[in-house]
Amino acid sequence: MDSDKLSLPKLFKGIALFTPGGDLVYCIDPHKQGRWHLHLCATLQETLGLSEPPHFLVPCYTATIDHWLDPNTQQIKTFAEASPLVIRYQALLNCIFGTKELVWQSATWHEDLCDRMMLTTYRSSFPLLWEENDLVLRLDLSEPVTLNNRPTTISPENSETETQAHVFRLFIAGHNPATEHILQTLHEILEKYLGHPYTLKVIDVLSHPEQAEANQVTATPTLVKVWPHPIRRIVGDLNNIGKILQNLGVRNQKPS
Repeated sequence: MDSDKLSLPKLFKGIALFTPGGDLVYCIDPHKQGRWHLHLCATLQETLGLSEPPHFLVPCYTATIDHWLDPNTQQIKTFAEASPLVIRYQALLNCIFGTKELVWQSATWHEDLCDRMMLTTYRSSFPLLWEENDLVLRLDLSEPVTLNNRPTTISPENSETETQAHVFRLFIAGHNPATEHILQTLHEILEKYLGHPYTLKVIDVLSHPEQAEANQVTATPTLVKVWPHPIRRIVGDLNNIGKILQNLGVRNQKPS
């Protein structure tokens, strides 16, 4: 990875979130907005198909860097620290943040939040986080994103509850005529009754049983509304329009 191609600003705040398996999602924010940890957790959730955002990774698997201007000397200074669980990745951190051979400080260990035995209790619910998926993902929420061919902008100053894009997951068991009928019906329902952009991810539990386990799916078909919260699901009958809209908390938002 060539850091010169990242067009890094002179002043910025960078936040990196690792998984226990070593995957990485990070941001570079010249405006130094807040709530980035929430967005990074949500990105891991959607990218890896997790049942919920892995908030337990914060602050145990995080690293933070701040390029700031000293008002007295007018010189740019750098403060960089990483949690003890990810300090070994500082070569990668220097690469993505363009800090060459900077030596990172080890952040204070939070016994109440980062107890190693407590963290391992999440492994059964989030097995994908303990796998190596070769994921290095830069997140930039200041850029427009397109969901379902509809443009929308998610800015870091907005809380996640203000984001109007919907995220759905459909769990199926193999591809057959019944599955095709479900997909067609669901697509028509979302297009007709949902007034906001949405993404629909189809997961075959026969090919990806680990995702079914992570999302606590025990029967198919299962439709899960991942976002916005609260998470809601409907199992079995996906032909009843009223039942789907009611169970997923989706109102008829699109004008007739």
